[in-house]
Amino acid sequence: MTPLALPVRRLPHGHDLPLPTYATAHAAGLDLLAATAGTVVLPPGGRALVPTGIVIGLPEGFEAQVRPRSGLAARHGVTVLNSPGTIDADYRGEIAVVLINHGEAAFRIDRGMRIAQLVVAPVTAVRWQETGELAPTARSDGGFGSTGTAGLADGKQEQC
Repeated sequence: MTPLALPVRRLPHGHDLPLPTYATAHAAGLDLLAATAGTVVLPPGGRALVPTGIVIGLPEGFEAQVRPRSGLAARHGVTVLNSPGTIDADYRGEIAVVLINHGEAAFRIDRGMRIAQLVVAPVTAVRWQETGELAPTARSDGGFGSTGTAGLADGKQEQC
Protein backbone atom coordinates (compact mmCIF):
# COMPACT_ATOMS: atom_id res chain seq x y z
CA MET A 1 0.00 0.00 0.00
CA THR A 2 1.31 3.43 -0.94
CA PRO A 3 0.87 5.95 1.89
CA LEU A 4 -1.07 9.14 1.18
CA ALA A 5 1.26 12.17 1.10
CA LEU A 6 -0.33 14.53 3.62
CA PRO A 7 0.91 18.12 3.94
CA VAL A 8 1.49 19.15 7.55
CA ARG A 9 2.57 22.44 9.10
CA ARG A 10 3.98 22.72 12.61
CA LEU A 11 2.81 25.69 14.60
CA PRO A 12 5.29 27.58 16.81
CA HIS A 13 4.07 25.92 20.02
CA GLY A 14 4.57 22.46 18.46
CA HIS A 15 7.86 22.99 16.61
CA ASP A 16 9.91 20.82 18.98
CA LEU A 17 7.47 17.88 19.10
CA PRO A 18 7.68 14.92 16.72
CA LEU A 19 5.05 14.63 14.02
CA PRO A 20 2.29 12.07 14.67
CA THR A 21 3.41 8.49 14.04
CA TYR A 22 1.92 5.01 13.91
CA ALA A 23 2.79 3.00 17.04
CA THR A 24 2.98 -0.26 15.09
CA ALA A 25 3.29 -1.33 11.46
CA HIS A 26 -0.42 -2.16 11.19
CA ALA A 27 -1.90 0.60 13.36
CA ALA A 28 -4.82 2.48 11.80
CA GLY A 29 -4.31 5.67 13.80
CA LEU A 30 -1.43 8.10 14.16
CA ASP A 31 -0.73 9.16 17.75
CA LEU A 32 -1.49 12.85 18.37
CA LEU A 33 0.66 14.60 20.97
CA ALA A 34 -0.24 17.35 23.44
CA ALA A 35 1.38 20.66 22.48
CA THR A 36 0.59 22.31 25.79
CA ALA A 37 2.73 25.03 27.34
CA GLY A 38 3.13 22.85 30.42
CA THR A 39 1.10 20.36 32.40
CA VAL A 40 -2.69 20.56 32.25
CA VAL A 41 -4.62 18.88 35.07
CA LEU A 42 -8.07 17.54 34.29
CA PRO A 43 -10.12 17.10 37.47
CA PRO A 44 -12.75 14.36 37.58
CA GLY A 45 -15.56 15.50 35.28
CA GLY A 46 -13.33 18.18 33.76
CA ARG A 47 -12.67 18.74 30.10
CA ALA A 48 -10.06 20.64 28.12
CA LEU A 49 -9.31 21.58 24.53
CA VAL A 50 -5.76 20.28 24.07
CA PRO A 51 -3.70 21.68 21.18
CA THR A 52 -1.53 19.42 19.01
CA GLY A 53 0.58 22.10 17.34
CA ILE A 54 -0.13 20.87 13.81
CA VAL A 55 -2.27 21.86 10.83
CA ILE A 56 -2.91 19.37 8.02
CA GLY A 57 -3.93 19.75 4.38
CA LEU A 58 -6.31 16.90 3.67
CA PRO A 59 -7.01 16.40 -0.02
CA GLU A 60 -10.56 16.51 -1.35
CA GLY A 61 -12.30 13.19 -0.80
CA PHE A 62 -10.67 12.51 2.57
CA GLU A 63 -11.43 13.19 6.22
CA ALA A 64 -9.49 12.71 9.44
CA GLN A 65 -11.10 11.34 12.59
CA VAL A 66 -9.81 12.15 16.06
CA ARG A 67 -10.41 9.06 18.19
CA PRO A 68 -9.70 8.14 21.81
CA ARG A 69 -6.71 6.11 22.95
CA SER A 70 -7.97 2.91 24.54
CA GLY A 71 -5.26 2.88 27.22
CA LEU A 72 -6.23 6.33 28.52
CA ALA A 73 -9.88 5.30 28.63
CA ALA A 74 -9.27 1.93 30.30
CA ARG A 75 -6.70 3.07 32.86
CA HIS A 76 -7.85 6.61 33.64
CA GLY A 77 -11.37 7.12 32.26
CA VAL A 78 -10.06 9.81 29.89
CA THR A 79 -11.56 9.95 26.41
CA VAL A 80 -12.30 12.23 23.47
CA LEU A 81 -15.56 14.03 24.23
CA ASN A 82 -16.81 14.46 20.65
CA SER A 83 -15.63 11.09 19.46
CA PRO A 84 -14.88 10.74 16.72
CA GLY A 85 -14.06 14.34 16.00
CA THR A 86 -14.20 14.96 12.27
CA ILE A 87 -11.67 17.07 10.39
CA ASP A 88 -12.97 18.02 6.96
CA ALA A 89 -10.81 18.37 3.85
CA ASP A 90 -11.35 22.15 3.75
CA TYR A 91 -10.33 22.79 7.40
CA ARG A 92 -6.94 24.47 7.78
CA GLY A 93 -6.86 25.25 11.49
CA GLU A 94 -4.95 23.58 14.29
CA ILE A 95 -6.00 20.08 15.24
CA ALA A 96 -7.14 20.19 18.86
CA VAL A 97 -8.56 17.40 20.99
CA VAL A 98 -11.44 17.79 23.46
CA LEU A 99 -10.51 15.47 26.33
CA ILE A 100 -12.82 14.67 29.24
CA ASN A 101 -11.95 12.92 32.48
CA HIS A 102 -14.64 10.40 33.46
CA GLY A 103 -12.25 8.90 36.02
CA GLU A 104 -12.26 9.28 39.78
CA ALA A 105 -8.86 10.98 40.05
CA ALA A 106 -7.32 14.08 38.50
CA PHE A 107 -5.45 13.34 35.26
CA ARG A 108 -2.21 15.05 34.19
CA ILE A 109 -1.70 15.93 30.55
CA ASP A 110 2.01 16.57 30.04
CA ARG A 111 3.54 18.22 26.99
CA GLY A 112 4.32 15.59 24.35
CA MET A 113 1.94 12.99 25.83
CA ARG A 114 0.01 10.81 23.38
CA ILE A 115 -3.58 12.03 23.83
CA ALA A 116 -5.58 10.68 20.88
CA GLN A 117 -5.36 8.95 17.51
CA LEU A 118 -5.85 10.42 14.04
CA VAL A 119 -7.34 8.13 11.39
CA VAL A 120 -7.37 9.40 7.79
CA ALA A 121 -10.02 7.84 5.57
CA PRO A 122 -11.75 8.34 2.23
CA VAL A 123 -15.18 9.96 2.21
CA THR A 124 -18.10 8.82 0.12
CA ALA A 125 -20.39 11.64 -0.99
CA VAL A 126 -24.06 10.80 -1.38
CA ARG A 127 -26.80 12.06 -3.64
CA TRP A 128 -30.26 11.59 -2.15
CA GLN A 129 -32.64 9.46 -4.18
CA GLU A 130 -36.04 9.92 -2.57
CA THR A 131 -38.34 6.91 -2.73
CA GLY A 132 -41.65 5.72 -1.31
CA GLU A 133 -40.24 2.42 -0.04
CA LEU A 134 -36.87 0.88 0.72
CA ALA A 135 -35.74 -2.65 -0.05
CA PRO A 136 -36.73 -4.98 2.83
CA THR A 137 -34.17 -6.49 5.22
CA ALA A 138 -34.37 -9.12 7.95
CA ARG A 139 -33.89 -6.41 10.60
CA SER A 140 -36.44 -4.01 9.06
CA ASP A 141 -37.03 -1.05 11.39
CA GLY A 142 -35.66 -2.68 14.56
CA GLY A 143 -33.82 0.06 16.42
CA PHE A 144 -31.48 0.30 19.38
CA GLY A 145 -30.85 -3.11 20.91
CA SER A 146 -32.93 -4.97 18.35
CA THR A 147 -30.17 -7.29 17.10
CA GLY A 148 -29.30 -10.43 19.02
CA THR A 149 -32.66 -10.60 20.84
CA ALA A 150 -34.05 -13.68 19.06
CA GLY A 151 -32.98 -15.98 21.92
CA LEU A 152 -34.72 -14.04 24.71
CA ALA A 153 -37.53 -16.10 26.26
CA ASP A 154 -40.13 -13.32 26.37
CA GLY A 155 -39.07 -11.72 23.08
CA LYS A 156 -38.49 -8.40 24.84
CA GLN A 157 -35.37 -6.35 24.33
CA GLU A 158 -32.84 -6.09 27.13
CA GLN A 159 -32.71 -2.71 28.84
CA CYS A 160 -29.69 -1.15 30.53
